[in-house]
Amino acid sequence: MKKRLVDILAILVGALLFALAINLFIIPHELGEGGVTGITIILFYLFEWSPGLVSLILNSLLLIIGYKFLDKTTTVYTIIAVSFHSLFLVLTKNWHIDSEELMINAIFGGIFSGTGIGLIIRVGGTTAGSTILARIMKKYLDWNVSYALLFFDLIVVLSSFFVIGAQSLMFTIVMLYIATKVMDFIIEGVNPKKAIMVVSKEHVRIAEQVNVAMDRGVTVIHGYGHYTKLPKEILYIVISKQEVSMLKKIVRSIDKEAFLTIHDVRDVFGEGFMDISK
Repeated sequence: MKKRLVDILAILVGALLFALAINLFIIPHELGEGGVTGITIILFYLFEWSPGLVSLILNSLLLIIGYKFLDKTTTVYTIIAVSFHSLFLVLTKNWHIDSEELMINAIFGGIFSGTGIGLIIRVGGTTAGSTILARIMKKYLDWNVSYALLFFDLIVVLSSFFVIGAQSLMFTIVMLYIATKVMDFIIEGVNPKKAIMVVSKEHVRIAEQVNVAMDRGVTVIHGYGHYTKLPKEILYIVISKQEVSMLKKIVRSIDKEAFLTIHDVRDVFGEGFMDISK
């Protein structure tokens, strides 16, 4: 129950920050946005339709069409996020900040929107819109969700060129890049982890050094080479991003012919990392 309340609070803060990004930095300086939010902003520039009302209508329609692509918790969190985002857009529409520097507004627009969306996604919600469209494309056309999101966002952003012009479009692209980086930071945390897989004939020595020098656990996976059919021991190690350099040095000093892959890991639970109950 406590976790649910914390999650809902994070969604409310995220919805408020996203609304402030639009009302304080984007609309006053005729910048654009991606996805459904970008469409609502274009319609505001053309017809002065309320972004809050249009956002609620469009996102509600998409949620009705695509709710089956979301689990129950995500659906509830998304309804809360969409509802309060629309409400905050209405409540803060007359707020303003005295700043005419486009680059500053693009930077802070990206920070506010990236933080807001990141908080919503981090606790398991979505902002509906292109997220649902991307999942529909994944199901029926087997598109990668990330590429589908990028596809829909780019269509809207590039379409805004005919409304906001070239300069504002370029600043919008800068803002979206900043928003993406901030959102990744919020979702992954300050210390993203890396999963390392090492294939080496010296796997025993490497594992021992990782245990001793880095104080990290190592899991040994038994496998074999498909071509040679010879058995191989694969080391699986999860470490922080800052520890990757040390691990590379250990592997290089023991076996320069070792095969090593590094994967991004968003969440790690268990001994030495986060408690899975949190």
